[in-house]
Amino acid sequence: MSVVLVTGASGFVGRALAPHLAKNHEVVCMSRKNPENELPWIYGDFSQFEDLRQLDDINVECVVHLAAVIGGCFEREGIMVNVEGTRCLMRYLAERGCQKFVTASSIAAIGIQSPKFRPLMVPVSDEHPCFDRDGYGLSKYLMEEITKYVQRQHEQIDVINLRLSSVFADDSPPERVKIGPIGNWALGSVTMMALSDAVIAFAAAAESEHQPGVRTMNAVCPKSWVADPVADILSNWWGDDVDLSHFAKGGNDYDAVYDPSRIRDELGIVARVLP
Repeated sequence: MSVVLVTGASGFVGRALAPHLAKNHEVVCMSRKNPENELPWIYGDFSQFEDLRQLDDINVECVVHLAAVIGGCFEREGIMVNVEGTRCLMRYLAERGCQKFVTASSIAAIGIQSPKFRPLMVPVSDEHPCFDRDGYGLSKYLMEEITKYVQRQHEQIDVINLRLSSVFADDSPPERVKIGPIGNWALGSVTMMALSDAVIAFAAAAESEHQPGVRTMNAVCPKSWVADPVADILSNWWGDDVDLSHFAKGGNDYDAVYDPSRIRDELGIVARVLP
């Protein structure tokens, strides 16, 4: 039985993921709020080496790193917590023999917050570059770069960065998006995943066969959360700026805007809750 550390265990995903992992693993939670899940809990900040020292006597073999500041944060806060904090966490654990790192990146890493954003292509690839203007997306993208940096120094570690979509409670699905004006976080409104599917995705990443290197995967539903055809919604937002021909092919009218094929092919994950 492996020891899995879950950071951000008191958050929306963490509260569901930690008990799920505890069915087959010894789970240790770390957060600044009590997750109240009857699992071992360490009060602390993952970005502080002094707090991480509380793990000195625990042989952490895998970490699922969910803790972060979320969208809408100040640029400095995002970089200090999501980037420098992740560096501290990875440095501490990698130097103590942890071999598996699963991080909660975000579909926002490419810069979807601004209505000015235009992707290079759709469906959006797993490692689409960052075009962020607002700071949060940049912090998530730089977090991914930190994982690559640390992995180059510790070549045997296995890192999976999941670019997680917007997540909703299974019993409270959002309304499907219709044709309308573009707003902030536009792609986030059409790229949704149920909490139960997000939990399964993180667990599958944590339990996957060890593969040294860094992999970045879109953790998204295979269908867009829309009521109208995707091409109609996107052309209303972007005009002719982006090639939308994928959605004109037979059966692709409601496909995901982010490519979900890698997480399907490598981890066997296909979201079960569909619009």
